[in-house]
Amino acid sequence: MNVSKSARNFVASHIASLPKSGIREFFDIVNTMDDVISLGVGEPDFTTPWNIREAGTFSLEQGHTAYTSNLGMLSLRKEICKYVACNYGVKYNPNNECIVTIGVSEALDIAMRALLNPGDEVIYTTPCFVSYPAEITMAHGVPVPVPTYEKDNFTLTPETLQQVLTPKSKVLLLNFPCNPTGAVMGLENLKAVAEIAEKHDLIVITDEIYSELVYDGLEHHSIAALDGMRDRTIFLHGFSKAFAMTGWRVGYACGPAEIIDAMMKIHQYGIMSANTTSQEAALEALQNGTSAMLKMRESYRERRNVMVKMLNDMGLKCVMPQGAFYAFPNIQSTGLDSKTFARQLLEKEHVAVVPGVAFGECGEGYVRCCYATGIQDIIEAMKRIKHFVDGLKK
Repeated sequence: MNVSKSARNFVASHIASLPKSGIREFFDIVNTMDDVISLGVGEPDFTTPWNIREAGTFSLEQGHTAYTSNLGMLSLRKEICKYVACNYGVKYNPNNECIVTIGVSEALDIAMRALLNPGDEVIYTTPCFVSYPAEITMAHGVPVPVPTYEKDNFTLTPETLQQVLTPKSKVLLLNFPCNPTGAVMGLENLKAVAEIAEKHDLIVITDEIYSELVYDGLEHHSIAALDGMRDRTIFLHGFSKAFAMTGWRVGYACGPAEIIDAMMKIHQYGIMSANTTSQEAALEALQNGTSAMLKMRESYRERRNVMVKMLNDMGLKCVMPQGAFYAFPNIQSTGLDSKTFARQLLEKEHVAVVPGVAFGECGEGYVRCCYATGIQDIIEAMKRIKHFVDGLKK
């Protein structure tokens, strides 16, 4: 007992105070149950396309098993910069303005650590991906949530951003298309937010991991491409979502050379370099993966339409998500909070969704349903949810 108590005392206070992931903690329970339809973890149900897998396999067969440059393979960085210029309208130098990382999570982590001094404030939209406030805290920053609302289709408005600014505000963290809401930022709102960032001398970190997954003819816009924003923006992206490469763990960051160099120092000492095999697979994804990505996107669009219609038909109001692969229905009409709703739905109907509160207090009253799963499973899950909701009315 004394040994355990002493060991706990060694843990850094800012780490000891961090909550565990609200998603992973919930799905520890899911993994103990049978016959569960999971609409929870945000992962494509598609296997990585064959040509990308083959590129990784061929890399191993050729004996490409050594370290790469700390920044990543130059051939991959060149292709990344070409891809970003073509699809996002921002030009970067592959020699010193791009770094390959272990997924976007590492890119965000080293960006935070490269930028923040203790006490610097990072503004981020909520509901948000669960790791954002934790990563800010681990970098000794101060998390400052700015809420988004259903009435605004969960987009960030300049008015709400203005309300949280202080003299200590240093970083604005954006994630559009958004996990968990599927929201997309329109160009006019994005321009207004960019003007605020310039006026208040904020640096922007934009996590655009879902940017290929936008629907209904919408065009994705990156804040990095707007006038005056390239040199105060760190652009984060990767391969997990659009190319179904979650387990390969490849991401990247593009930005001003001085900031990329600072990020590289942290990456160099902590990681050395991203996985060589995964980098070669990522190169193939950029060069020859677009057709497979577009087919997956069309499938997600069809699944989205089915899920959102069935949710609305059963009385759970759901804004039509314009990007990513999540629906975020309002469950307030049931009278249950999001954790109770998710727990009882799992227990009674064996359907797993994520409580909205896991994504911040602003997410209370909602649940996240991932439609990156088979259409028949989605239909069956919606039937079970309807049975559950109808039962609450009796």
